[in-house]
Amino acid sequence: MIEVLQLEFMQNAIAAGILVSIACGIIGTFVVVNRIVFISGGIAHSAYGGIGLGYFLGFNPILGAMIFAVFSGLGMGLVEKYTKERTDTIIGTMWAIGMGIGIILIDLTKGYKANLMSYLFGSILAVPRSDLLIMLILDVIIIIMIWLFYKELLAISFDPIFATTRNIPVNGLYLMLISAIALTIVMVMQVVGLIMVIALLTIPPAVANQFVGEIKQMMVLSSILGVIFILIGLGLSYTFNLTSGATIIVVSGFAYFLSLGIKSRFS
Repeated sequence: MIEVLQLEFMQNAIAAGILVSIACGIIGTFVVVNRIVFISGGIAHSAYGGIGLGYFLGFNPILGAMIFAVFSGLGMGLVEKYTKERTDTIIGTMWAIGMGIGIILIDLTKGYKANLMSYLFGSILAVPRSDLLIMLILDVIIIIMIWLFYKELLAISFDPIFATTRNIPVNGLYLMLISAIALTIVMVMQVVGLIMVIALLTIPPAVANQFVGEIKQMMVLSSILGVIFILIGLGLSYTFNLTSGATIIVVSGFAYFLSLGIKSRFS
């Protein structure tokens, strides 16, 4: 294992895992607390439209995924806040349209589509250093956002009516949170893929929530758990020659059910 850690691709994978875990620990906590996992899932799958757009127009598919994720996330957030229709149906429709657009654009793109499957199932072992810089920048943006608006985000998460009476821009902050979720999803996509992105975004905070109740503690613990799950998943992936994204998610899921058992046993 020591020899493996000296390889550049493994060093990049570990660095990506740490950076992604920080984002998931912070933003995933608000996803769990606000119970907006379904919206997050919709954003993740809609981002595939941006990947198709990137292939079709010849620019970085990750940038396309970011653009699509943010705009689809804002659309879903506006739908949830302002429409009287069933939000799950509308969000599910937007989810499907995003995936459909991505598939059509990829079909229309001539030539070989390299690394296409990695966007669906992740490829943490193939994350380049240039993407690590993007992840670092996004982490810094997320940390600054939470530092500046922590109390306000806490207020809109637990008592939006009270927040409104205190002249806190509830809807604006909610849409800002949705945008941060969208950017985090694009980060996680490179580690476990669009199909399993919600698991890594929500499982570590859900496990942390079993043992701590304070939001800051939940963020820290879930970030640490995310790193542990990814490192264990990477180790199993290398040892048994398995898909890294899948092993990371299986480890995370096993830890979640184990935490439920421990919680029920000692509660």
